[in-house]
Amino acid sequence: MKFESVLDRVECRELSQLEAAEIMGVSERTFRRWRDRHASEGLEGLFDRHLGKASAKRVPADEIAWVLEEYRTHYLSWTVKHFHDHMSKQPRFNWGYTWTKTRLQAAGLVAPAPRRGAHRRKRPRRAMVGMMVHQDASSHCWLEGHAPLDLVVTLDDATSQIYSAFLVEEEGTLSSFAGLLEVIVAKGLFCSLYTDRGSHYFHTPEAGGKVDKSRPTQVGRALAQLGVEHIAAYSPQARGRSERAFSTLQDRLVKELRLAGITTVEAANRYITEVYLPDHNARFAQPPERPESAFVPVGLDQVRDILCIRQERVVGKDNTVNYRRLSLQIPESPLRHHFVKAKVRVHHYPDGTLAVFHGPGWLANYARDGTMIDRESKDIAA
Repeated sequence: MKFESVLDRVECRELSQLEAAEIMGVSERTFRRWRDRHASEGLEGLFDRHLGKASAKRVPADEIAWVLEEYRTHYLSWTVKHFHDHMSKQPRFNWGYTWTKTRLQAAGLVAPAPRRGAHRRKRPRRAMVGMMVHQDASSHCWLEGHAPLDLVVTLDDATSQIYSAFLVEEEGTLSSFAGLLEVIVAKGLFCSLYTDRGSHYFHTPEAGGKVDKSRPTQVGRALAQLGVEHIAAYSPQARGRSERAFSTLQDRLVKELRLAGITTVEAANRYITEVYLPDHNARFAQPPERPESAFVPVGLDQVRDILCIRQERVVGKDNTVNYRRLSLQIPESPLRHHFVKAKVRVHHYPDGTLAVFHGPGWLANYARDGTMIDRESKDIAA
């Protein structure tokens, strides 16, 4: 009816074809086509000729059934995006994310996403990689049929790229050192570390209160020696970068490990390092604002005896050092005839091995069980 009214005004020369097309909300060319079809077919000529006809691009029914069966059989409970990422690796699958989501929702396999809450402004990222690094851990049932484990993650604030991630029975000082050592050896020293207020990171005199930086933990002492600023987060929202990363990991990594049939911590850590992290970073890491890097390259020998637990002990009458129920025998040394009653320093490394120093002088290395493993001298600054 609207078209006929506008067409009458055009034929009476009250409107031009261009003005009529603007009223109808179409192009001038479309209006002329409608005019010609109306003249030859009447109102019937204005109906969309695609109505009631199958699209030439319609996906065959058996292909739709295959996609739905794949989801039911192998990927049930996966998010649509995660499922689509995996299916896109198959040559047979060449449909978009929106099509996939529509098909899964229509089949009742995936519920529509809930409406998002009010927008909150995120803290701006650091401009360059290496300016700030986050470290945090999440306790979760990462392995099917296994008790909850802690996933220790170290990532960059500028890009959200995960540099280190591994599973341990329980996070602590040594796991923190292991993650930091992995990052520093691979990338270099960074400017600041952002963590929660866990007891291995900070001393907190009052629960929920401010940290006491005058009483550094082993991690605080090591960061101070390296010249790295240690920043404490006072709420989960302040650690939004790492919290969002864990949300993604809890959704995707658990399913990837289950799909790969991995059931042991050792195999899981190899898979995370060699397979999962490269794919995760390619998918989720963001480009930095500036291409320069704030990392300062260093070698393993420069940081190994800093990123470790260091404790003083007094040598016993049998020339041994007691450390965590281990008896570490000090070998003969050109420094002294014996070390009885001397103060020495035990270094406990992230891999579980130990070493004993007297001042700057190295005395011996030991395996996890306290067995001496190296009698060669070496010079490492205290």
